[in-house]
Amino acid sequence: MHATLRVSSGTRATTTVATSSRVRLPRLPVPDLHRTLQGYLTSLEPFLLEDDAKGVSKYSDALAVRKRWAEDFEHGLGSVLQERLKVSTAEALDRVSPNNWLDDNIWLKKAYHEWRAPLLVNSNWWLAVKYDQSVPEEIIRGTAAGEDIGGTGLNKWQIRRAAWFSWRVLDFKAQLQRQEIYPDSTKTGVWFRTSTDRIYNTCRIPRPVCDEFAEVPPPTLSSARTLLVAIRDWFYILDVVDEHQSLVSPAELVYTLHEVVEDVSRRLKQGDVAVPISVLSADHRDRWTENYAHLLTLSPQNRDNLTAINHSIIGLSLDNYTYTLPSQPPHGPLPPPDSAEEVEAHLHNIRSSHTAHPGRNRWHDKPLTLIVESNTRAGAMGEHSPVDALVPSIVCDYGAVQDMHDDFFRGPPPRAVESTDVPLRRWRRLDFVVDDHIRRECVEAEERARKIVEDSDDSFLWFNAYGSEWIKKEARLSPDGYIQMALQLAWYRMQRSFTATYETALARLFQNGRTETIRTLSADSRAWVLAMNEPSVSAQTRYALLQSALQTHSSLTRAAARGHGIDRHLLGLRCMMHGSEQHELFSDELFARSQTWKLSTSGLSAGDQFRGTGFGSPEHDGYGVNYMLGPEVIKFGIESKWSCSKTSTELFKGALTTALLDMQILCIAASQTHI
Repeated sequence: MHATLRVSSGTRATTTVATSSRVRLPRLPVPDLHRTLQGYLTSLEPFLLEDDAKGVSKYSDALAVRKRWAEDFEHGLGSVLQERLKVSTAEALDRVSPNNWLDDNIWLKKAYHEWRAPLLVNSNWWLAVKYDQSVPEEIIRGTAAGEDIGGTGLNKWQIRRAAWFSWRVLDFKAQLQRQEIYPDSTKTGVWFRTSTDRIYNTCRIPRPVCDEFAEVPPPTLSSARTLLVAIRDWFYILDVVDEHQSLVSPAELVYTLHEVVEDVSRRLKQGDVAVPISVLSADHRDRWTENYAHLLTLSPQNRDNLTAINHSIIGLSLDNYTYTLPSQPPHGPLPPPDSAEEVEAHLHNIRSSHTAHPGRNRWHDKPLTLIVESNTRAGAMGEHSPVDALVPSIVCDYGAVQDMHDDFFRGPPPRAVESTDVPLRRWRRLDFVVDDHIRRECVEAEERARKIVEDSDDSFLWFNAYGSEWIKKEARLSPDGYIQMALQLAWYRMQRSFTATYETALARLFQNGRTETIRTLSADSRAWVLAMNEPSVSAQTRYALLQSALQTHSSLTRAAARGHGIDRHLLGLRCMMHGSEQHELFSDELFARSQTWKLSTSGLSAGDQFRGTGFGSPEHDGYGVNYMLGPEVIKFGIESKWSCSKTSTELFKGALTTALLDMQILCIAASQTHI
């Protein structure tokens, strides 16, 4: 027996009244080799057509060469690699990974843990949630007087918002465990609960060559029941779940956070200054690996602290400021909520902390860290490798959907120890033992973080001329494919060329499913983009080409979601090569060009609770684009690099806006002429 529970606007989950048997999802299949190769050849067509148009090579001849290579590969080395993939996969699945051959054996290492670039901007995602409407306007605008707690820069409303946001996220985890939401009796529940488990009670650990995850502690361990809190570069852990696995009340969490803030106040008054250990986690992975190991040699206390950080459920960063853009006056009221300057400043702080001290007050290896600034605006950032951003976004959506109310904070303070009237202390410091080497490394790591942040051309776009409702009801087209075509058009108009485009597809139909690539650039999308930039082409022809492009995109999306994508399979085949084995198919420059994602894109939910999101561009001369398709507004997060003369986030925002408006004009013209 089931009932439907609304978790938040736009998100539904199922709750069970009685315990149901667990649904088992199928294993992710190893795709058919012939089908993958045919899909790969098709994906090369727009590149070959471009080379033909530029006089580089003749389309038919170049395609014939690739077809020859594909046929040779399929009946030669490819069949050997395919067999190895299946055999090696079967052995690995039987031994350590019974659910997913790709993620546990190949994808996690190749896409994330072997990558040595700093997580800051390059890998971690970020999102900003809406304001809590119960917070007084003078707090939000920064005009309230006398709110500072003991010189810390923090205030009671900030603590209250942080406690409520954290408690909601922790409550979401508790409900998952009780199977009150996303139960094991539904396919969606199995996939989501398995995925969500990966963001709690763990941490990425820097290691030579390839990072790894901290081992998830058993729930009976006290360190598995804590919240990691960062304030002014000091770290604390708070007990938030008792030995009976019951979550503390919001009132208790507020009380405990107040105690921690008062401890920070005492430290500041004593003249203490924290060594910003956390900035080391924003550094190059090899450098962080060395410093992590060095910290362990300095004291057993450091080992205990790192274990506590790794085991904590999630992180919470309380910032002792509200960040504003450098162009804003340093004093006076903060910019109005949801103004362009205010949202952009919020996103920048969530992305990388204050520009005066980038990378601080965050543990970048944690899969989920909530962040609350002094005016109570809140957001989250996270390490990307455990799950894809959709999963923590659903958790944060739940955390932000309900505003605070006095009733939530009623109740007595924490229980007293039986023999005394002294409150039971539910927190402890995580003070690191450091030496001059670590102090120098923190300074140097912060300078390297500064260079990354200063090069990040990160902004947002709220397109409000129309949203998904108009696209579905009036244009009668697929909203996601429609946005992808707008991105193609915007890119071409800026670059006068085409590029490989990555769009995330979720493999949620399979046990422990992660993602597959949708190769948005196709021969059909190219034809439509060219037609949109050729005045002599009629509206009827343009619309017909748009329909063809969207049909192709829908077909690619379905294939990727059903385990028939090509990119993960091609990666698996390459990983099965031994020694000197090689093939023209993989050494072809077009193989690399077709996977150089200068447009890296991903869509989230409608984003009712979010003001913006973002992730870094994987290519120096490209864009990272996240978007949320709401009924009336489409929100984009766009990141590129200031140091690249070929890209500009501001210009891309303009090109994207123009593309969306031109597409609306086209669809209206099509409906009026009954195309």
